[in-house]
Amino acid sequence: MSSPLHGWPFIHHLGVFASDPAASETFYTAVLAPLGVTIGYRDADVTEYWTPDHDTPSLSLERAPDDSGVTRGLHLAFTALTPDAVDAFHAAALSAGGVSRHAPRTWDSYRAYCAFVTDPDGNNIEAVHKLRSAPDL
Repeated sequence: MSSPLHGWPFIHHLGVFASDPAASETFYTAVLAPLGVTIGYRDADVTEYWTPDHDTPSLSLERAPDDSGVTRGLHLAFTALTPDAVDAFHAAALSAGGVSRHAPRTWDSYRAYCAFVTDPDGNNIEAVHKLRSAPDL
């Protein structure tokens, strides 16, 4: 039996609750731009990111109600269409106050070119470009 959502994204949206929404918005706006993701919606409490042609999947950045509600310990990976986009993601993160966890490189075991950074609340944010075939080992 075919799912009625066949072809739709597995994730509809993800909410991240920030301790400092302004700092997090600066960070996410910078790192998502090289990946083709922009602010699609904003009000006083929420900034939501998506691609210009699709509002799903999306990332919703919200003010945490208090310190106990801050999103921490999250590993979130974004798709990069090219290795250059991974490089630009990493550079943008460092320019926006992020901290490098792993500089861009090929991860043979994942058949991917990836970079990992830390967002303002300590989350592990990744850009990943899947390679078409396994690199020579």
